[in-house]
Amino acid sequence: MKHTDFAVGTLFYTCTGQQWRCTDLGLRTILAIELKPGLDESWFNGPPYVAVEVTFDEYGITRCYRNEDEAIEYAIHEAHTSGHPGYPGEDVSRMFKEKWAHETAAKYPNEGLLRFDRVQQENGELLHPYAARQSGDSWVICLYLPFLHEYAEIPEIDFLRLPIATKIAIKERAKRI
Repeated sequence: MKHTDFAVGTLFYTCTGQQWRCTDLGLRTILAIELKPGLDESWFNGPPYVAVEVTFDEYGITRCYRNEDEAIEYAIHEAHTSGHPGYPGEDVSRMFKEKWAHETAAKYPNEGLLRFDRVQQENGELLHPYAARQSGDSWVICLYLPFLHEYAEIPEIDFLRLPIATKIAIKERAKRI
């Protein structure tokens, strides 16, 4: 969806199947509440809302869909056209285990940094952040490199300075397979 597709009251879905209702519009964001199944509609009355309003930024908005069929169609389209190699089940399992194995994982103060893949400038390699761990007074970002099926780590500030991966960068990297 696009920002212009939203108005207060618009119902939409995210790729994980949750249904949401738009509660407010910003210049480049929307606020929404999740309509959790089985709860009485009174939980979703407002404003003010008892349900937590969640901010969807430009990136989050593009991952919203008018209905479940649109979400499925988009996922199929992306799988066939994006060039992204995806994540094998064993790697997903490892990433989740490692994310919660570090005692400090739940304390990482910059969780938003883990939202976006980045691109190494020197070789165009895609870096997927999946966890962070404390190392002395600083943080290290744990990475999965999906095209190489490898794992790496990088200091937080070095990862932050890398450009966010774009669809074009992913397609360029896919050409080298």
